[in-house]
Amino acid sequence: MVKSELVKRSPLRILEKSLHGGLEAGGVGVIAARKGTGKTACLVHLATDKLFQGKHVIHVSFASRTDHIISWYEDIFREIAKKRELENAMDVHDDLIKGRVVMNFSQEGVDMDQVLRSLRAMIQDGNFAADLIIVDGYDFTKGSAEEVQKLKSYAAESGLSVWFSASTGQEGTNVDSHGVPEMLQPYLDVVNVLISLTATNNHVKLSLVKDHDQYPQEDLHLELDPKTLLIAEE
Repeated sequence: MVKSELVKRSPLRILEKSLHGGLEAGGVGVIAARKGTGKTACLVHLATDKLFQGKHVIHVSFASRTDHIISWYEDIFREIAKKRELENAMDVHDDLIKGRVVMNFSQEGVDMDQVLRSLRAMIQDGNFAADLIIVDGYDFTKGSAEEVQKLKSYAAESGLSVWFSASTGQEGTNVDSHGVPEMLQPYLDVVNVLISLTATNNHVKLSLVKDHDQYPQEDLHLELDPKTLLIAEE
């Protein structure tokens, strides 16, 4: 399969349709689930889909190490290429790498202003025309809506979108009547889209909890394949 056909047939087009075209420039999306459910795999699949479209991605990690992030990208690409029988896979792989940058920060010692300075240096001074920022490992219990708003404002100014992961703790975490985890409730004014991952019957289902001003709690009819961790149709 050629790259353009792969993009067209990606199950992520279903997600975009549910979001009326996807996450807009300046929009903040969050994928929330308990630890080990597949949040990072989802983020990397979203990022890889953008890379297949010829767009540029900055992956901001607050984890102590970044080598596992690179491994996620390699694994997700390999599975997509194998499943879709991608033509000239290695050439495509080498091209995609040019569109990806990984940055690593410690949330304990770095505030959002410092993160934004690094992003500006890469995007403006480094002429890296990013379309998407992935934020992995940000601890919402230690952060603030004001911090996320700063990143959102920068995204709006720069014409890019932002996807976060949010670890909600173990099953049984308190949620409100809309299905929003307690730890994310202070962030609702700055989060445009909230997707939850729920493990059921050896699968992980994706549900749309918040879509801008609506709380549809809608089954997206997408799930993580338990073997490949690719987002797939049910």
